Amino acid sequence: MAAMLQPQIILLKEGTDTSQGKAQLVSNINACTAVADVVRTTLGPRGMDKLIHDDKGNVTISNDGATIMKLLDIVHPAAKILVDIAKSQDSEVGDGTTTVVLLAAEFLKEAKPFIEDGVHSQNLIRSYRAASQLAIEKVKELATSIEGKSLEEKKSLLGKCAATTLSSKLIGGEKDFFASMVVDAVIAIGNEDRLNMIGIKKVPGGTMRDSFLVNGVAFKKTFSYAGFEQQPKKFLNPKILLLNIELELKSEKENAEIRLSDPSQYQSIVDAEWNIIYEKLDKCVESGAKVVLSRLAIGDLATQYFADRDIFCAGRVAEEDLHRVAAATGGTVQTSVNNVIDEVLGTCEVFEEKQVGNERYNIFSGCPSGRTATIVLRGGADQFIEEAERSLHDAIMIVRRAMKNSTVVAGGGAIDMEISRYLRQHARTIAGKSQLFINSYAKALEVIPRQLCDNAGFDATDVLNKLRQKHAHPSGEGAPYGVDINTGGVADSFANFVWEPAVVKINAINAATEAACLILSVDETVKNPKSESAQGEAAASAMGGRRGGAAFRGRGRGMRRQ
Repeated sequence: MAAMLQPQIILLKEGTDTSQGKAQLVSNINACTAVADVVRTTLGPRGMDKLIHDDKGNVTISNDGATIMKLLDIVHPAAKILVDIAKSQDSEVGDGTTTVVLLAAEFLKEAKPFIEDGVHSQNLIRSYRAASQLAIEKVKELATSIEGKSLEEKKSLLGKCAATTLSSKLIGGEKDFFASMVVDAVIAIGNEDRLNMIGIKKVPGGTMRDSFLVNGVAFKKTFSYAGFEQQPKKFLNPKILLLNIELELKSEKENAEIRLSDPSQYQSIVDAEWNIIYEKLDKCVESGAKVVLSRLAIGDLATQYFADRDIFCAGRVAEEDLHRVAAATGGTVQTSVNNVIDEVLGTCEVFEEKQVGNERYNIFSGCPSGRTATIVLRGGADQFIEEAERSLHDAIMIVRRAMKNSTVVAGGGAIDMEISRYLRQHARTIAGKSQLFINSYAKALEVIPRQLCDNAGFDATDVLNKLRQKHAHPSGEGAPYGVDINTGGVADSFANFVWEPAVVKINAINAATEAACLILSVDETVKNPKSESAQGEAAASAMGGRRGGAAFRGRGRGMRRQ
């Protein structure tokens, strides 16, 4: 009787959606698999592109995993984890974003039958973490160093890494042309860590082959006033003055008020204004600079003044471009024209203004400090150039990583097959359930070569059997064998220069395993309802407060009458 009278405990707000247990975990795994199916077909050199049309009407064509994941606007809480690992892979190493999503989803897919059979997810997590450690150690063991080579050899090796990355992109047809351009750009900035020192400028029109690399800085001609066309457009070894001040007549910012007792004094005030601007311009000319750039406006008076003295000027230069010019030419951005000494002036071998497509570009080349480069991209459609920029960003990141961590592994699914074989062998030495779990982890790694075959239209089962046979050689000579995209067979990826930095693989395995373990460790999802009534009450009380304030205003003590 007492038990019947116990009150019901209401813990969560009405309408809260809670799902827990096995069904909920399986549902999360299904959501992640569905997300991976979207990017699955973009993997590899024969991968397809996705056209994404967002609510603002912007159209993006891409096969970069991270870009697609960002634009998908996923709402499922578990599937969002895959978006995060794609972003982290993109910011950390730049490439392998599709790989990381596919691996994470495949690990979960392999875990699903075990979960349905009642295996505790912590057992799976433990085995997956152990397997990922073994896989990473094996990658490090198989990696080949490119350290200690001459500059020419290093350039060629880095070019191979860049070409492997670009082969799966929209500009894959011109991968050798762009790979050498990317390597030159990365070598130009040296050990500079800031990626924005490599500028990418997009000019519609022309063909991809019209793209070019400037060993220095290039930016679009800024807004100009009359007199601009009279300025020289080419200099050899000019001195460059960089400013962050306005060179034009300005009205007073604060509402300044001047009271005159005599109308003749008005002229002296006008003269003073002109004298101030002329004094600034004289100091710029006296500095010996032949090119004057400013982040703020350079007015019509200054433009004509410089044109009369054979000096080139450009105002309203973007801050990023100005800093890149400063880094390249060795100049310093000045906030005053007083005391401009030679040390703050930059220089370069050639400055010229060139026509690129419909635009005019100011180009500084042969810069003494180096440390910056600009790639000018050409192409037909805007979407195409946008995708080319994203592809080059990936290649630049890869080459930088390969320069810093100078070890590479065979691509084309070779490294995945070799780790898979190694883990299968290792699993046989383990007694207990974890043998099955590590085996399933090993099977999941085969998703990369399988997907490469599917995307290229080959028979995946046939190619994978050939690969397994090659990798099973006890001598280890089959380790570098991967999918041959051109013939539909297998080939030595290392000999064919299908290389990728070891850091890409290590990061992908790490991130994918972490994401899979994170999703497997969730046993309950609680979704709080959007409390419409609470929002309504809050709005009503806010309105009431305002009304109340207005209603009672002026009800204080009356003023005493005189």
